[in-house]
Amino acid sequence: MTETEIGAIRMILAASPRPPDLAGRRERLDQVFGQFPLAAGARAEPVNANGVPAEWTSTPAADPSRVILYLHGGGYASGSIASHRSMVSELGLAAGARTLALGYRLAPEAPFPAACDDVMTGYRYLLDGGIEPRRIVLACDSAGGGLVMATLLSLRDSSAPMPAGGFVISPWVDLENTGASMTEKDAVDPMIRKPYLDELAGLYLGGADPRSPRASPLRAELRGLPPLLVQVGTAETLLDDGTRLAARAAAADVRVTLSAWPEMIHVWHLFHPRLADARAAIAEAGAWMKAAGGPSS
Repeated sequence: MTETEIGAIRMILAASPRPPDLAGRRERLDQVFGQFPLAAGARAEPVNANGVPAEWTSTPAADPSRVILYLHGGGYASGSIASHRSMVSELGLAAGARTLALGYRLAPEAPFPAACDDVMTGYRYLLDGGIEPRRIVLACDSAGGGLVMATLLSLRDSSAPMPAGGFVISPWVDLENTGASMTEKDAVDPMIRKPYLDELAGLYLGGADPRSPRASPLRAELRGLPPLLVQVGTAETLLDDGTRLAARAAAADVRVTLSAWPEMIHVWHLFHPRLADARAAIAEAGAWMKAAGGPSS
């Protein structure tokens, strides 16, 4: 990373401030990040995953038996397959796997636990299609981190087959927003601030208890979960969500890797065409996911 790179990213964000209305916010994410191309050689194919809109991406080198089930961020109220398509395809290329990105239902039209239910549907779609659980990694960013953790908890509690692991970028796992970094990093993260997260939590919860383990997995008992990789930037307001999640997982005897990236902002991976640290983080995650899924078939 160079000061020029991260400075340019901050200028891009400053030039495209978040609109006040939800429709505008959704459009902004698709416009800012949807412009980036697919990974080299990648192809995208829409699919109906048992009623949930989804999209496969793959490259010629991808092992068809290995799948990354990806859950986009956006605070449960925005973000889409389109906004994350480029980054997701790069993760698949780095991991030597196919990716299945889910277009789960968004709040406030479909509040908690609709998104959680859609992810479970998407996971069963993979199992129904003959993908072995040990070949699946759940991956995500931001609010998707809450969904990955909620899904792992639901699978554990129902004694369902577990995936090989969970990879979370800048996870949002505490909907009460109590982390100290909410204030300590407020001046340096141009992506996410506490008032916005408080608003999004209200939209998503729709009156549900923010301390519910499926809504705020940081409050859950994490024992019995598969290995986790947590990547966080040190310049993001959700830094403490990631570090606390890793600490709680470790205390519960979960194998967890915490990777903190100096000066990186919320979900810096999205800027991979313009940011060397984003490409390096994707490479790190790809290697971890490749190892988690076992040898190629």
